[in-house]
Amino acid sequence: MVTTRRAVNRNQPSIWAFRGALSRRAQIGIGVGTSVALLLIWEAVARSGLVNTTFLPSPTTVLGALLTMIQKQSLLWHAGVSTLRVWIAFTLAAVMAIPIGIMMSSYRVVGAALEPIIDFIRYLPVPALVPLSIIWFGVGENTKLYLLWLGTFFQLVLLVADDMRRVPQEYIEIAHTLGANTRQTLRDVAFRAMLPGLVDNLRITLGWCWTYLIIAEIVAADSGIGFVIWTARRYMKTPEVMAGVVVIGVIGLVTDQLLRALHRRAFRYL
Repeated sequence: MVTTRRAVNRNQPSIWAFRGALSRRAQIGIGVGTSVALLLIWEAVARSGLVNTTFLPSPTTVLGALLTMIQKQSLLWHAGVSTLRVWIAFTLAAVMAIPIGIMMSSYRVVGAALEPIIDFIRYLPVPALVPLSIIWFGVGENTKLYLLWLGTFFQLVLLVADDMRRVPQEYIEIAHTLGANTRQTLRDVAFRAMLPGLVDNLRITLGWCWTYLIIAEIVAADSGIGFVIWTARRYMKTPEVMAGVVVIGVIGLVTDQLLRALHRRAFRYL
């Protein structure tokens, strides 16, 4: 009886099992619970006087600043402007990176020619290129879009190339055996095989594009969340700074979850 009971217990799923599975409801519950606990700790630390609230305002103070900014400082309009900038730059980066990455992986001569240059540029810090961007494009909207594109394209193109390299060679050989030409093999076999990984990498690099928003919007900007945060920083309005950061985080979280849901729906066979 004891042996049987122990065997049954061993077969029961454990949340601590190595690479174990969790239900969707459990994942949401654990995530929400952890976030609430973190906010409560933050609130307690801020109210306890252990830190100066000028540097670490409480969550309730940040929430109050956020509501005030929405009502009186057009924060939602600024958020819309920033979102539009990010999506324009990201779309341009994706439209360029996907075909170039596929060509780099499919044809060795293209990869040999472009990969050293892309590797060199992607390690350059974007903030260091702000002065050059202003010289080339001025201080208008083009500079902001260029900086966002710059922080995304060179990372994404190498991820696309890696996605194409991971397509099994057997798929290519079978397609050729069945009479497919190179164009058909790329379009109907290789691209479809790499598509799940490509969508996932697009989701990741979209997050990277958001991380360059503040850099892009401090260049003679008069709109956008970066502009709001930078203006509040000048006057040490920490609650407003953190409220702007929270808005970016919320937009990023919502976008990421929507793209995750799209990925699960589109690639149910994975």
